[in-house]
Amino acid sequence: MSNLPELGAWLESRLPALLAEHQVPGASVAIYAGGEIVDHAAGVLNKATGVEADVDSLFQIGSITKVWTATLAMQLVDEGALDLDEPVRKYLPEFVLGDADAAARITVRQLMCHTAGFEGDIFTDTGRGADCVEKYVATLGDVPQLFPPGEMFSYNNAAFCVLGRVIEVLRGKSYGDCLAEHLFTPLGLTHAAASPYEAILFRAALGHVTPKPGADPEPAPIWALAPSNAPAGSMLAMRPRDLVTFAGMHLRDGEGPDGTRVLSAESARAMRERRVELPDLGLMGDAWGLGWSLFDWPGGAVVGHDGGTIGQSAFLRVAPEHGVAVALLTNGGDPIPVYTEVLGHVLRELAGIELPAPPVPDPAAPRVDATRYVGEYSSSVADIVVSQDDDGRVWVERVPKGIFAELSGPLKSELVAMNGDTLILAEPMQGMYLPHAFVGDDGTGRALYLHTGRADRRVRA
Repeated sequence: MSNLPELGAWLESRLPALLAEHQVPGASVAIYAGGEIVDHAAGVLNKATGVEADVDSLFQIGSITKVWTATLAMQLVDEGALDLDEPVRKYLPEFVLGDADAAARITVRQLMCHTAGFEGDIFTDTGRGADCVEKYVATLGDVPQLFPPGEMFSYNNAAFCVLGRVIEVLRGKSYGDCLAEHLFTPLGLTHAAASPYEAILFRAALGHVTPKPGADPEPAPIWALAPSNAPAGSMLAMRPRDLVTFAGMHLRDGEGPDGTRVLSAESARAMRERRVELPDLGLMGDAWGLGWSLFDWPGGAVVGHDGGTIGQSAFLRVAPEHGVAVALLTNGGDPIPVYTEVLGHVLRELAGIELPAPPVPDPAAPRVDATRYVGEYSSSVADIVVSQDDDGRVWVERVPKGIFAELSGPLKSELVAMNGDTLILAEPMQGMYLPHAFVGDDGTGRALYLHTGRADRRVRA
């Protein structure tokens, strides 16, 4: 594809300046088109050591791992070992949640579509043994149910850990071994690591965190999140070339680079089908498939996923109708403008697809009557209070809990009108103006959930 060398040259000239401009210590990009790959890296992997990023450097891909986990599950579907519409309990009789009825009814498909309905941001560390995912699932007995299974979308890390455990049980091996044997090997991936023990064999990026707004990014104190969350995205690291090789298999409807059948064409296509619609949430997509996020963008359909770990951010976008995939992996700073320019440029040049502008507040937005929104919402991650002052301004105060309380303190931000029952931050947070959708009804006309990708349930008026 003739545009690829030009895009490689563009990356080489543009990426270093872009990283400097947005305080991103290091980044690596790979572009796949028509079976060919170009890649480029810039910056440093760790500000403390000064080791430079190169195209063979490993970055964590965070929650993009969920597409890998869904792919492992679909391989089991192909083998007739897994039925997505059976209850999880068929495969994990020990699966329990705070709501016994819901736990008995949740299906494997609902885990994959983020519609299982139980609270999903559970990051319990159950050690570093091969049994850590099994132990993690055993800790979910008191996790609350937010809504009946299948009712709506709410992003759920814990559901993918449960899905990972289903895969472990059906394969009789650890999640990391499943990745290595059923994806890394048939795809011929040489620079992919399921754990820090493998990542250390390569040049590996360290995440960088910004201690307070406006400060320079600093090396993060730890490399990875808890191993118990590996199937949701706490560990997997690779170079972008290996990530777009995986995407290329999906673009070829399940065929590996050497013609090996990694996934059936039926399963690869089923993963990209619309399963559940999302509220208006900006970067998260318009709908969800099985593992994939779906984007309705000007010029064509796009599937993808993002990932965020401790100081690392990853972005993957795939244009199935054009045979194009692009991955950007970063290790700190403000990656959103880098994502916007790099992925926007690549998709425009190779697929004629325009990356829509991220949502921004309207300076002339009218005041809203926030009666339906005001109140307290809660999850295991944060307590959230929405209020309206005497001037009619709407405020959201988020008080982090658990491990998140160690990473940041309370944060109070203004919300302004955006679209119907969706309000938007007046000032950016981590480079984004996050939409806040108020959905459902508590029976008195008030919103039952504050939805920012996760549905946080109202606890009091």
